[in-house]
Amino acid sequence: MPVLLSPPEAAALLSVPGVRLGVAEAAIRKLNRKDLTLIELAPGARVAGVFTQNRFCAAPVQVCKANLSAGDIRALVINTGVANAGTGEPGLIAARATCEAVAGQLGIAALQVLPFSTGVILEPLPVERLVAGLPAAKAALKADGWFDAAHGIMTTDTVPKATSRQVLIGGKTVTLTGISKGAGMIKPNMATMLGFLATDADVAQPVLDALLKEVADLSFNSITVDGDTSTNDSYILIATGQAGNATIADTASADYAAFRAAVLDVSIWLAQAIVRDGEGATKFMTLQLEGGKDRDECRKVGYAIGHSPLVKTAFFASDPNLGRILAAIGYAGISDLDVGGVRVWLGSEGEEVLVAEQGGRAAAYREEDGARIMKAAEITVRVDLGRGRTAATMWTCDFSYDYVKINADYRS
Repeated sequence: MPVLLSPPEAAALLSVPGVRLGVAEAAIRKLNRKDLTLIELAPGARVAGVFTQNRFCAAPVQVCKANLSAGDIRALVINTGVANAGTGEPGLIAARATCEAVAGQLGIAALQVLPFSTGVILEPLPVERLVAGLPAAKAALKADGWFDAAHGIMTTDTVPKATSRQVLIGGKTVTLTGISKGAGMIKPNMATMLGFLATDADVAQPVLDALLKEVADLSFNSITVDGDTSTNDSYILIATGQAGNATIADTASADYAAFRAAVLDVSIWLAQAIVRDGEGATKFMTLQLEGGKDRDECRKVGYAIGHSPLVKTAFFASDPNLGRILAAIGYAGISDLDVGGVRVWLGSEGEEVLVAEQGGRAAAYREEDGARIMKAAEITVRVDLGRGRTAATMWTCDFSYDYVKINADYRS
């Protein structure tokens, strides 16, 4: 079960003018499951994307990048079950054939389609099944299809992940709705997770592109479940421009500030939902890194803690074996770190305990205090590096027995 994450209610997911979504069962890997999602965009929609930095990036990612650079995107298609990664030239042919099939269904050009895949790596995409499922996905297209789409993009997720917001911009009500998927192979480096966020705000393309990169860094690029960067990671931001607001083109404007805050809020929620639903997760941990010389070294420490199997298994067991955190800080890669200036706290539900300072255990720390905090479902680890004024926040989860079981049986 996910950590304090409930499935979305269909009625709570708001339609975004200019976006229609349809889901079908195409039997791409398994029977009787929603595994094909089609998203149709109205003419004039602007689209931005960030993608995995994995050198074995999937064929659909390569095609997405090429098509996105051409502009004027009118459709997205997402399949689950097979990632179409590690498939060489045949994989690229399959991804392009997917775009051509969608284009034929919607009466648009193949270059106006963005393909996405998620699932097992090193297996060929059964294009014929995907193509056969497209008419049903097209027939299912509807403005309020977000709930079905959130289900349609799931793989090992235990719950769909979706949320909506509304914000007033320039006197106009702007709607944002987003979905994401992912539970394992999660350490995005985008610029297996997928995220799609749509809004009816009118936003200039350069602003949309820059904002997405910034927001992805503060949300999806600040989470980790297991330290594995997927071959298929993608996060897409769509702006249909149908809200009637004045075009947001100035990043110094109040309209931009309000829009940025809303996009960041939704993105962080979607990213955290992935961690809360991490494969086998029982604990959700916030890592607050402060006192760094720059953000990069804060993130190095955060990832060292968040990736450590020893730290993660200790949290699963509610075992305050907190020297493991110090060890992770020490090997994070800060060569001139003065360990005497590092302080570490453990906190939950309004309580915070100083665990370590001056190179060792804090004089006032008691193991029973650490044990009590570690029993909570949500825990904060706060680290002050004592080197500067830069901070960063990251999120991770524990490792339970089920993580091994899920990944050992993933293909069966």
